[in-house]
Amino acid sequence: MFENLTDKLERSFKILRGEGRITEINVAETLKEIRRALIDADVNYKVAKSFTDDVKQKALGQNVLTAVKPGQMLTKIVRDELAQLMGGAMCDIRFEGNPAVILIAGLQGSGKTTFSGKLASQIRSKRGRGVLLAACDVYRPAAVDQLKILGAQIGVEVYSEQGVQDAVAIAERSLKYAKSKNLNTVIIDTAGRLAIDEAMMREIAAIKKAVRPGETLFVVDSMTGQDAVNTAAEFNRRLDFDGVVLTKLDGDTRGGAAISIRAVVDKPLKFISDGEKMDALQVFHPERMADRILGMGDVVSLVERAQEHYDEEQARQLKKRLVRDQFNFNDFLAQIEQVKRMGNLKELASMIPGVGKAMKDVEIKDDAFKQTEAIIHSMTPYERENPAAINPSRKNRIARGSGTTLVEVNRLLKQFEDSRKMMKTVVSGKLPGMRR
Repeated sequence: MFENLTDKLERSFKILRGEGRITEINVAETLKEIRRALIDADVNYKVAKSFTDDVKQKALGQNVLTAVKPGQMLTKIVRDELAQLMGGAMCDIRFEGNPAVILIAGLQGSGKTTFSGKLASQIRSKRGRGVLLAACDVYRPAAVDQLKILGAQIGVEVYSEQGVQDAVAIAERSLKYAKSKNLNTVIIDTAGRLAIDEAMMREIAAIKKAVRPGETLFVVDSMTGQDAVNTAAEFNRRLDFDGVVLTKLDGDTRGGAAISIRAVVDKPLKFISDGEKMDALQVFHPERMADRILGMGDVVSLVERAQEHYDEEQARQLKKRLVRDQFNFNDFLAQIEQVKRMGNLKELASMIPGVGKAMKDVEIKDDAFKQTEAIIHSMTPYERENPAAINPSRKNRIARGSGTTLVEVNRLLKQFEDSRKMMKTVVSGKLPGMRR
């Protein structure tokens, strides 16, 4: 999302020259380039100007430590100011009342319904709450069906009323239904339009008045850039929502909306969504996003994501198998599945400091493991459990069965052997400097 902005900011920091102190003279060109980079990334002009003015005020006269260059000092100041601009600290959603009501609003096509499903999945799995999805988009023909499909995927019940056009009444009755089922959270998916109109605003305001949500979230498509910020400002004026959700961050977006939206509407950005899968939803952390914008990675989010998919018992068994030289292709396949569950590979790489920049021009497809999986699935159960038994004739059969070549099968076998040796070395504590 922020690749172009990251590159331009890095170039702007290199302009700064001089030692000992940041002055108005040596910082002027750098700040000019930073402002230009932000505007090119579709950040609101007033926000970009105010931001660079604040950076300048903080930077001028700063004594630079002997071991720190002026550019490094300015990077730290820009990082802190970026985090502050985007909200400063993570702002969690509130669960007020029984059931707690979360109202979802936004324009048609912004991803409201998909987000509703993702949020329901996250609240159910990570918060341990009982969730009901309420289908209150009574205008878009496929909206109710879409919500039901998502609900079935994540194991969450959907409340709807076939043929009823009164969205307010449906919302009110969904609360009563949730109470009868002992579900303590209701997420209400509302209708959107292609543009803001009076009828839509009246309906969403009426729903909000009727159900008194503890949390009203405005969902906006980040690919619309500054239009996303302008739409958020108008919705906030009419609806006074509690937080913003940015969707489609995996698309062709310059990221300006994420930076501008808090400054323009004075409401926190609470979630970002970067894919169609139900687990492609992240709580928004301003400091972590600032690190990613400046190419510093986001190790904390990477570790958290790994922990979500970490099975302690499975890891213990895997360690035993590695030490005993029993690691096989079934284990290898299980590790691939675990990595895939963590999300988009290029996004994961961008969370590692330095790696994101190195791989910015490298195309990593979501089906990067497809060929590897095809080769493994073409093996017999015996071959998966006993990789050493895969002789030339077996390799030829596996290549034919997987639609690959003998070269590709041999390459995978070598990768498997190298991975096995490396992991065994790590778990046995035989790396230089490691203690057993």
